[in-house]
Amino acid sequence: MTARATTPEPAVEDGAGQYVQSLVDHWDELIDWEQRKAGEGGFFDSLLSRAGARRVLDAAAGTGFHSVTLAEAGYDVTATDGSQAMIDRAASNARSRGVRLPTIRSDWNDLHDTVDGRFDAVLCLGSSFPHLFDPAERAAVLREFHDALEPGGVLVLDHRNFDAIRAHRYRSSGNYYYCGDGVQVSVAHVDSERCRFRYEFAGRVTHHLEVYPVLADELADLLREAGFDSVERFGDFHAEYDPYAADFIIQVARKA
Repeated sequence: MTARATTPEPAVEDGAGQYVQSLVDHWDELIDWEQRKAGEGGFFDSLLSRAGARRVLDAAAGTGFHSVTLAEAGYDVTATDGSQAMIDRAASNARSRGVRLPTIRSDWNDLHDTVDGRFDAVLCLGSSFPHLFDPAERAAVLREFHDALEPGGVLVLDHRNFDAIRAHRYRSSGNYYYCGDGVQVSVAHVDSERCRFRYEFAGRVTHHLEVYPVLADELADLLREAGFDSVERFGDFHAEYDPYAADFIIQVARKA
């Protein structure tokens, strides 16, 4: 029997640092690009088209799924991520699909120094925002996203359904987000300040990611405090949803 490998634990406050190379190497297995694309059903393309967006900043690009698919749909996309390993993989995935995709390693609080101009839309997907544990840093990053937008631009930010997780009523369906076969995602621990996820890849390797379990209303309030004038909410790409059945919550905030 092959022993299961467990990776060393990085500091949880270092969000990008939690994405060690061995986890990045397996990340596309977790997503399964084709099943993920089918599960989304063109949601983000429709959302951005409705907002009149053309220039898009993917501020949490990961391995590039949304950056690449939106570039393929004709958007002018710039991909950034705080993890060098992730942004390198995004660039490689774009090249393999014949897509031109500018990629930049950038922390969110450095966007004004590393990314030129303003955008019609900023994406922060993959439940990346909850990697921020400091309330002041959460507020500052949302202001940074607000400043990166043109007037009338939209921020599209998603997070796991922590309302359901904190109520111990959550289960991942595998229909929309983490669609890969042979991958199990579970909640190892949750309280009001920390949520620890366990990722098991076909019995070969185990990883953990730890995040702040932000509630949906809490984040909507933060978005308004950052200067956004309206916030829409979706559960698993639907405006009407069971608040304890959705895997992910998507919040769409518009800049006046």
